[in-house]
Amino acid sequence: MTQAQSQKLTFEEYLNYRDDTDNRYELIDGALVPLPPESGFNDFIARYLFALFFVRGIVPLQLMSLGKCELQVPVLRSNDAQNRYPDFVVLREEHWQLTQTRLTITIDMPPPRFVVEIVSPGKENEERDYISKRAQYAARGIPEYWIVNPARSNVMVLQLDGKEYREVGTFSGTEQIISPTFPNLELRAEQVFAGNL
Repeated sequence: MTQAQSQKLTFEEYLNYRDDTDNRYELIDGALVPLPPESGFNDFIARYLFALFFVRGIVPLQLMSLGKCELQVPVLRSNDAQNRYPDFVVLREEHWQLTQTRLTITIDMPPPRFVVEIVSPGKENEERDYISKRAQYAARGIPEYWIVNPARSNVMVLQLDGKEYREVGTFSGTEQIISPTFPNLELRAEQVFAGNL
């Protein structure tokens, strides 16, 4: 990971930072770390979930975001980022007004209803999604978190229970994904990877 600048920034300074690019950054220990582009398959999975939620009328279009919604999260361990960009986010209705200037959900705002991370290949990426982000999203109070793992062809569903996530289940193949937030979802794990609406 390369740092975009040498001066350490506070989160407030980061929110005002402009470099006239389309780059997305995570703020780690005051340094801007550019995020690499998403893989084609991971992007496909995120777009599939977005389309499914929209076509089935599960969530209004304006309350969904694909990789563009930034979440301010608490730093719990060294090298944790202060912000994350989940691959798919379902917002609350009040976020529509709160994010008109910038699609950033700060700590002082209510958490989103639902986030999905699609695991990129590599041990470091798995640890980030299964350990770091899991802890940060729980501390942020996000009710439901999915970890979609293309390498394992499964979907882990986590539900907030107090201050930690408990596993609802890890679903693969023809198993129906159980979503506490969206109980009428009717989605099999294999559909997530095949893209069947």
